[in-house]
Amino acid sequence: MTELTSLTIAEALEKMRGGEISALELTEAHLARIEDLDPDVRAYLTVTADFARGQAKAADEARAAGDERPLLGIPIALKDVLSTKGIETTCGSQILKGYHPIFDATAVARLYDAGAVMLGKLNMDEFAMGSSTENSGFFPTANPWNLDHVPGGSSGGSAAAVAANMALAALGTDTGGSIRQPASFCGVSAIKPSYGRVSRYGLIAYGSSFDQAGPFARTVEDVARLLGVIAGHDPLDSTSMPTAVPDYLAALAGDIRGLKIGLPAEYFAAGLQPDVETAVRAAVAQLVDLGADARELSFKHADYCLPAYYIIAMAEASANLARYDGLRFGAHVDGADLIDSYKKTRGAGFGEEVKRRIMLGTYTLSAGYYDAYYGKAQAVRTLIRGDFDALFDEVDVLIAPVAPSTAFKFGEVTDDPLRMILADVLTISANLAGICGLSLPCGFDAAGLPIGMQILGAPFTEERLLQVGWAYQSATDWHLRSPGIV
Repeated sequence: MTELTSLTIAEALEKMRGGEISALELTEAHLARIEDLDPDVRAYLTVTADFARGQAKAADEARAAGDERPLLGIPIALKDVLSTKGIETTCGSQILKGYHPIFDATAVARLYDAGAVMLGKLNMDEFAMGSSTENSGFFPTANPWNLDHVPGGSSGGSAAAVAANMALAALGTDTGGSIRQPASFCGVSAIKPSYGRVSRYGLIAYGSSFDQAGPFARTVEDVARLLGVIAGHDPLDSTSMPTAVPDYLAALAGDIRGLKIGLPAEYFAAGLQPDVETAVRAAVAQLVDLGADARELSFKHADYCLPAYYIIAMAEASANLARYDGLRFGAHVDGADLIDSYKKTRGAGFGEEVKRRIMLGTYTLSAGYYDAYYGKAQAVRTLIRGDFDALFDEVDVLIAPVAPSTAFKFGEVTDDPLRMILADVLTISANLAGICGLSLPCGFDAAGLPIGMQILGAPFTEERLLQVGWAYQSATDWHLRSPGIV
């Protein structure tokens, strides 16, 4: 059974097509592994065992009839921020406990159309607000490499499930680094697509101008396969771009000789854990050995990314979460009057981090402060996008660490909101600018925890990132290593 759960998607498809295994056998192996390991890792909020078995049986019947869809019979799992028809969707929050959507998110529907089997819904920081999955309204998720450490966030459940071989792949979302940072902490591969590349329809919003769904998997090849399925224009999402989707698998070919790599000096500044900087620079050296040309650059407005992001993101959170009043959406708690009902409902349903961000966002949008904070942050955002445009005129991709450190221990930063925010300091700029970013493992620290690097590209150049990542993984074996729990 363990052998089946350690397969890549490419390997699993080959075995199913060759008749060596069935989709049902592959699904049962994953369900057994979830039952065995998830009490310790706690990546899953909901396990949809019967639903998965039904999909797997249908996949086997379809394959017997000659069907060869790109993910036919592949067991995947979904971050619980993505709507799933008839299946509880909570966003990691008590306020949505018991909510069963009447439709599937477009990204989910496209996975189903490609033949994927859905194992369940994955834990997350409540409404995607956090960097450790300690802010889940239900329970924290552990890092499979060391159960005393966090898996990152907010897509911590997605990264942990893939790292622990409890799913061949998973979907997460990235608002300010919430795909790339947990992928780095858990030693898996994942991509944050360009804003507008993947439909946001059915993705329950935290920051509407930032949120983007993307895949986690063990290899860049598998990430490319998944992205090719979920990417593309969606008429149900006005932010979805009517841009042609390349053949991402076909991009995984050729060499990277002559590729121009930029190393933003501000991403390698003081405060980086030494092991992290050493591993990322070694990865760059490996790419240079493969024929790339690396040069240091400067990212002019880097110091303004963090404040601009959090002002805008919290303002958008305030607007988006206003709907959870117990009348239209969310659980309801009776009060003495309407205002008292609002207070009790939201007070009991939202966690402390969500309340903090709603209050800060409401403040920045209030009369007298809108222009001083929100308006200015949006102006800075335009400057940051301009910075990236200028950098990509000089180089093909940028490479940097994903996070300043490896995974920290539970409770280590929970009483220090600023330090928790700083866990995203190297990722949020990509969300401000709407560009794409690939995270992949490139080493380990002295304690044996994974280190990730991110490859950033101009909007809608995901195929270039995947080509570079594939070239790196073809020359290294960091992505083939598994945690002791496996």
